[in-house]
Amino acid sequence: MDALIFVVDSVLTFLVYAFLLRVLLPLVRADFRNPLSQAILALTSWLVHPLRRVLPPVGRLDTASVVALLAIQVVATLVLFRLQVGVVPPIVPLALAALRSLALSVLLLYTVLIFIYALLSFVAPGVRSPATALLASLCEPLLMPLRR
Repeated sequence: MDALIFVVDSVLTFLVYAFLLRVLLPLVRADFRNPLSQAILALTSWLVHPLRRVLPPVGRLDTASVVALLAIQVVATLVLFRLQVGVVPPIVPLALAALRSLALSVLLLYTVLIFIYALLSFVAPGVRSPATALLASLCEPLLMPLRR
């Protein structure tokens, strides 16, 4: 049973991070011609495109991507809770657990991205690749106020 929980948790966590990046890319004005950005868009389009017909974007915020991210996070929390405990939780604790998990995912994502970005600046300064360009577009808006 532990192996099943591990596999399901890994797949659902990967999906949450893919949809989280889908939300963050337009907010940081990332280059959508980047192959990594295109891979994220292709991986998440199965849920975002049908939602976009109903939910139009508001400025730079893609509401369809936000709703898809929240839906995936709630489903992930529900499935993992059901596998671990065996019962379905009430809606309010489920929503609070999903929001808490999403906030922790954002913090962990940015912690890892900034660590990798700093490490790359020491190992390979000035090297341009799709990964470093995407890392720069995600990390620079957060780091610029700290540099001032």
